[in-house]
Amino acid sequence: MSGERLAWIDDELARLAAADLDRHLQTHDGPQGATLAYRGRAFVNFGSNDYLGLAADPRLAAAAQAAAAGEGWGSGSSALVVGHGAAHASLERALAEFEEAEAALLFSTGYAANLGTIAALVGRGDVVFSDELNHASIVDGCRLSRAEVRIYPHGDVGTLAAELRDAYAFRRRLIVTDGIFSMDGDVAPLADLAELAERHACMLMVDEAHATGVLGARGRGACEAAGVEDRVDVRVGTLSKALGGIGGFVAGRRSLIDWLVNRARPYVFSTALPPAAAAAAEAALQIVRTEPERRTTLFDQATMLRRELASAGWDVGPSTSQIIPLVVGAAAETMRLAAALRERGFLVPPIRPPSVPEGAARLRLSLAYGHTPAMLTELLAALKELR
Repeated sequence: MSGERLAWIDDELARLAAADLDRHLQTHDGPQGATLAYRGRAFVNFGSNDYLGLAADPRLAAAAQAAAAGEGWGSGSSALVVGHGAAHASLERALAEFEEAEAALLFSTGYAANLGTIAALVGRGDVVFSDELNHASIVDGCRLSRAEVRIYPHGDVGTLAAELRDAYAFRRRLIVTDGIFSMDGDVAPLADLAELAERHACMLMVDEAHATGVLGARGRGACEAAGVEDRVDVRVGTLSKALGGIGGFVAGRRSLIDWLVNRARPYVFSTALPPAAAAAAEAALQIVRTEPERRTTLFDQATMLRRELASAGWDVGPSTSQIIPLVVGAAAETMRLAAALRERGFLVPPIRPPSVPEGAARLRLSLAYGHTPAMLTELLAALKELR
């Protein structure tokens, strides 16, 4: 019987449960926002990546509806066959303009953008240098590339410099890093990385997933905030976080985009985004341009919350962004705290291995523009009580 051949799964699931590492889907009611409802009860939502509060913005919904009425829902094909429509082309132009890049290319997800881009840039005979805390999509892109992968300690430019000095035998060299690291909320040392890339004739790629729309004077991300946009060869972003939608993109010189069109397998072999998703993302970009107060308010709140949490004795790690970890250590204690917060009306996700290293389980607070001062005050009171 086929069930007997899968019996090992039951044992592995039991092992995960015993270690407080099992995960289960939960279905919420209604739209995403600063509050979220489960079974009719509203919770203050600190689990979302909807940093600018755009996921349920009626302007995005209206843009999606108009595009669906004009172009239909499905794209019908991969972009290189017949799937690239007017809404996709318009968004790519808008992204290139927003990023002040020669061109931009849409992917079905940010995950696919990282996979496809890394594997298109390096392969056998090449080497890629990856920060040890990079997102899983970067990790998997490095593996897919079949290049030699060298992991450098988190943010350690000294070790990376030594590795680069020893890497001239490789055909191509690539440094890849997150802009904002999703589990610690800190920002990569991009100025130092840009200097190393220039000194060693090494390509530099930055994943701006958690920084697009949030960091920088115009919301272009960590590269803009660090003043190194023109020194970074490849900028990857997502439409699924601050921009409130779905999809990913790469921005850079025209030849880079042309190369990815021909060699990025997740792009070549995936059905293109629905036109409505592209139209919604373009509407979100316009809001980022015209409503900078969303990101300034977000960062003012994050600065206040980090300060208050640290003074209350919580370990907030190296965070300097809208992502604030509360490092607990043990998975079981992290789960207990998350359950206690839920009882008090707060959704704060527990992050456990393998998302973080063993012994580094944490609660992760993701702040959003829609969080009110009252919500933050009530959260602080609950966390101080639990502490």
